[in-house]
Amino acid sequence: MPRRLWTAVVLVPVAAVLHGMAAQDGKTLPGSRAPVRGVTISTHRSGQDWGTDRIVAAIEDMRSLGADWVCTHPYAWIRKDGSVRFRDFRKDRPPESLVRPIREAHAQGVKILIKPHLGYWGSQFRWRGEIGFESPGEWDRFFADYGRWIVKLAAATKNADGFVVATELTLTHRHEQRWRNIIAEVRKVTKAPLTLAANWSDYAKVPFWDAVDVIGIQAYFPVTSERNADENALRKGWQRIMAGVRRFSKDRGKPVVFTELGYSCSFDAAVRPWEARREEGAEDLQARCMRVALEAVEAEPRVLGAFLWKWFPPPRVNGRDFRLATPWMRAAIRSVWKRPALATRPSKDR
Repeated sequence: MPRRLWTAVVLVPVAAVLHGMAAQDGKTLPGSRAPVRGVTISTHRSGQDWGTDRIVAAIEDMRSLGADWVCTHPYAWIRKDGSVRFRDFRKDRPPESLVRPIREAHAQGVKILIKPHLGYWGSQFRWRGEIGFESPGEWDRFFADYGRWIVKLAAATKNADGFVVATELTLTHRHEQRWRNIIAEVRKVTKAPLTLAANWSDYAKVPFWDAVDVIGIQAYFPVTSERNADENALRKGWQRIMAGVRRFSKDRGKPVVFTELGYSCSFDAAVRPWEARREEGAEDLQARCMRVALEAVEAEPRVLGAFLWKWFPPPRVNGRDFRLATPWMRAAIRSVWKRPALATRPSKDR
């Protein structure tokens, strides 16, 4: 039997349709599926917010936008010698910050993705894509520590609806067999569908997509070179991006999910989406970038959906950057996710 994919979207044998068929005019449309509409819930307090009543209100906020998935991102910390440190816990008593979001999401009829992150602040690495080591001993230490953490985390969150085995660890991907071993160990402790969150610039270089269920992409694609780009430029950019994603998905025989999609409030939001910047007067552009991106996602059958970056539990729902919970961003998201015409999408192979 083929492995289960995202609970709402299940792959059946090759060239078959995706599960989750949607109804229109009282009929089921073969070959259609409901999209994944997700939002990442971040935290102000090293994950503590996820284990409190604040998570309930945060999920309610997501649902008001039209979201049917949420995501949390538990942290461990990397050191320059390759060691990975995390707050350990008993297997039979995982912290509420890990398990309560799963309970609360399911209580509200929402699915949840667990997306572990390595914190690099205070190390020599400027971002996760730089995490790499010189000596074999450091590499051995990294994979031993990382594997221990990720397997324990997967076991603790086994009731989640999806699990990410790594996020943006570009320089580690060449250690193909080590990753295959870790993925095999994760499979032993959870039945959740698995993906890898590869950076937009490097997803085509990952050599072990066959070991996971879905191709995961951190979708900070440069959409255009124009500051304060208009809608036409944004649409042309996403047509180009989706053409490449579509070809890759078809070549690998797996669907795609955008594990992150976000824009800062900056006039360069479409040029360098990964930058956390704020500029006065860029609110319309930020909202325009998000709306056009979501429309492109909804229209592309080979992309299951996206997880928007990022939202915080109340009372400070916007955080410092990627301010997703502002009135203009809420309106942009609702304009797509609440639009009846985009509720279903044909899954015809293109």
